[in-house]
Amino acid sequence: MAKAKKSKADGEAAAAVATEPAPPPRLREKYLREVQPALKELFAIKNDLAVPRLTKIVVNMGVGQARDNKTLLESAAADLSTIAGQKAKVTLARKSVSGFRLREGMPIGCMVTLHGKRMYEFLDRLISVAIPRIKDFRGLPRRSFDGSGNYSLGLTEQTVFPEIQVDKVQAMQGMDVTICTSAREDAKAEALLSALGMPFRQK
Repeated sequence: MAKAKKSKADGEAAAAVATEPAPPPRLREKYLREVQPALKELFAIKNDLAVPRLTKIVVNMGVGQARDNKTLLESAAADLSTIAGQKAKVTLARKSVSGFRLREGMPIGCMVTLHGKRMYEFLDRLISVAIPRIKDFRGLPRRSFDGSGNYSLGLTEQTVFPEIQVDKVQAMQGMDVTICTSAREDAKAEALLSALGMPFRQK
């Protein structure tokens, strides 16, 4: 009888832990606590909703060899899903290019669009774990803003993310990361990303 009660109590405790809400993303907490007030003061913004913020992050992998080997695309999509914590979507060619033996509608890559919690968690891992693992890294270029407050960077291989096991990688695959912000000016977007910890090159 005592064992049954203990077993039931253990089960209830485990269920309580399982249903306990996960802590909010560390980088989002930093934004609300430190970055937002600092930007508000820096740019003399009165309304909190007008302060520059992250809106989404798009991660794209172009797999040019997919036309000859579909397993490479499947492997790339699996790796991207692991990195992003969200299932990757296969992208199709928008038009035919005879010189590249490319037909409209042919699978040529994969992508994910991250919002909310996953967006902040991905950026946190990118800044604190992945970028420092880039060989001979000397800082991110500041010229990669698009004029509308969005920033893009390229990674040459997926293995900079520790979630990817090198011995199981079929092929090294680069990716493009586009960080979209609500800022309409590059200066404000740069201030936002710098405050969040993006390691830009020194001016």
